[in-house]
Amino acid sequence: MSAMPSDVTPPKPRHWLRRLGAGLITGAADDDPSGIATYSQAGAQFGYGALWTTAFTLPLMIGIQTVSAHIGRVTGRGLAANMRLHFPRPVLMGLVSLLLAANVINLAADIGAMGAAMRLLLGGPPVLYALGFALLSLLLEVVIPFPRYAPLLKAMTLSLFAYVATVFVVDVPWGEVWRSLIPRGMAWHDYLVTVVAVFGTTISPYLFFWQASEEAEEEEVDAAQSPLTMAPEQAAEAFARIRFDTDVGMVYSNVVAFFIMLTAGAVLHAHGVTQIQTAADAASALKPLAGPFASALFALGIVGTGLLAVPVLAGSAAYAVAEAFDVKAGLGRKPGEARVFYLIIAGSTVLGAVLSVSRIDPIRMLFWAAVINGVISVPLMVGIMLIATRERAMGAFRVTGSLRWLGWCATLAMAGVVVAMFL
Repeated sequence: MSAMPSDVTPPKPRHWLRRLGAGLITGAADDDPSGIATYSQAGAQFGYGALWTTAFTLPLMIGIQTVSAHIGRVTGRGLAANMRLHFPRPVLMGLVSLLLAANVINLAADIGAMGAAMRLLLGGPPVLYALGFALLSLLLEVVIPFPRYAPLLKAMTLSLFAYVATVFVVDVPWGEVWRSLIPRGMAWHDYLVTVVAVFGTTISPYLFFWQASEEAEEEEVDAAQSPLTMAPEQAAEAFARIRFDTDVGMVYSNVVAFFIMLTAGAVLHAHGVTQIQTAADAASALKPLAGPFASALFALGIVGTGLLAVPVLAGSAAYAVAEAFDVKAGLGRKPGEARVFYLIIAGSTVLGAVLSVSRIDPIRMLFWAAVINGVISVPLMVGIMLIATRERAMGAFRVTGSLRWLGWCATLAMAGVVVAMFL
């Protein structure tokens, strides 16, 4: 589809804070309680030897997330809607089903971690806290209109600063940190498994769907914006905003991941604590070693990031399912206007809450979520790149040049990680 002229006036450049949106929220949601557990385990087990992964994955994250955002902004549709138009239906349904399963498992792990973190802060039954957080997240996502809910999500990203602050209340031997950036003398099998887990946590399929759908959603709630295939004069401002928003979000995400690993290495690994199974375990282990304030900061971060990640996980699943079946979707719509969309949000959150208080081992849930994410990430990334570089889908705004190469490099790197995971 070629670009067509439009009578829509190009939007004026926004203040830099207003240019932060889907990319910032996506990056912050990547550091969910499940991710915190993975980064904490990497630091506890290998000290500072896995810190390099935060720098290595950064350009890959920026590449694939920017491409996903371009698809949403150019076409005015999310990823699943574009795949429905260009890919065989059985392929689409298989990928969406696996995404839904992985998101529900991640929801269970995150909700359970929030309950456990709250018990560390206040005492009391973690099950009630977990169910309360699930209900709160669901009500916020369903009841609050999207124009008022989006700023709330942006505000929640500030909770990640808890992990930056934690570093300043523990003793970090910076000289040793820089000397240990190149790993030496590792148990290489276990080390490779940890690196695979970090990659799988950092580059997650639900983030692709969320950012693309949020870009498309913004066009619906802002009358001044239209899909770029219909309003090409808006392209320069739109792509500049996406680049800034995504760069800030992904840098923020990986800086926080760096500080989580650093804290775990400086405190836990240095004191012989090498096994961390959940984010709450990391917060609990910090208390006798680094003091109650460091432990409380870590636990507060788990709660804050969980409140951000739960709606993103549920929302991305709902966008994918609704778009795959070509029914109305969007947080900007009222529940009566998008029943299937909101039913998926409610159903996935409730099911995640139920699993979080079940007797199923949370570590096993996280393992299977990582496996499913690994299975679907590579074909999804291939599909994203095929759509983004196809003129029929993107018109004059198909992805070319350095962004195209960066997207394919991210895809190849993730394929290598998935192969390593199965080996």
